[in-house]
Amino acid sequence: MTNLQRIRLENGLSQSQLSDKSGVNVRMIQQYECKNRNINKAQFETVCKLASALSVKAEDLREIDE
Repeated sequence: MTNLQRIRLENGLSQSQLSDKSGVNVRMIQQYECKNRNINKAQFETVCKLASALSVKAEDLREIDE
C-alpha cells in the first residue's frame, strides 16, 4: 500500500472524492496508488494539491525506496 492510498483511506475518502477535493485526475491517483506512476517524480504542484486535500505535508506522500 502506498502512502497516498494509506493516507486517503485514513481520511475516509474514495479516489473519486480525493480527485474532486484536490483537482487531480482520478486516473492519475489510481496510477500513483498502483505504482504505475512514481509519485516521487510527480509535478510538485500535483503533490501539493494532493497533500493539501489530505491535510498532510507533501513529504508525507513520498515513497521511500526499499
